[in-house]
Amino acid sequence: MVIVDGHNLLHTVCKLEEYKSVGDVQLCRIVGRYLKQVGEKGEIVFDGTGPRDKSGFDNVTNLEVTFAGQGADADTVIEGRIKASTGPRRLTVVSTDRRLRVAAQKRRATIVKSHVFWSDVQKQLRQKKKTIKEPTEKVIGLSEGEAEQWLKLFHIEQ
Repeated sequence: MVIVDGHNLLHTVCKLEEYKSVGDVQLCRIVGRYLKQVGEKGEIVFDGTGPRDKSGFDNVTNLEVTFAGQGADADTVIEGRIKASTGPRRLTVVSTDRRLRVAAQKRRATIVKSHVFWSDVQKQLRQKKKTIKEPTEKVIGLSEGEAEQWLKLFHIEQ
C-alpha cells in the first residue's frame, strides 16, 4: 500500500517545466496508472476539502483520493493511517515532509521522497507493456478429433 502526501508531491511535480500546469486530478490519474502498472494500491491525501466538484477523481484507478477536511491537514491524516496500520512494513509513504518521514520510520514503513517517487512513476510509465503471445493452439482452435471428444464427454449431439 502506498500513501502519498498529495500537495507535497504536486508541489514537487509542478517545479518541473514540463509539468507546471498539472493539477490535482491529473496527478491522481498519473499516479493511479502507475500503481495499476506496478500492481499496487494506494491512497493520496490532500490538505483541506478539495474542489466542490470531485467528479474528476471518480475514474482514478488503484488510488483512493482523500481530502483531510475543513481546517485539517494531510500530514495528520497520513500519520493516523501509519499508526493504524496493522502491517506498517508493507506501507510506502511518499513525502519529503520530515514529520511524516519520522512517523513512518518509527513504524518501519518504507519512506520515499516525492522527487524519487515521481522519477519512478515517469520511468515505469515510459516502459512499454510486455505483450504476451498467445499459444498457436489457442488461435487455431480445436482439431476435429478434439472437438468430437469434447462433444462426447459432455453428451452433446451435433
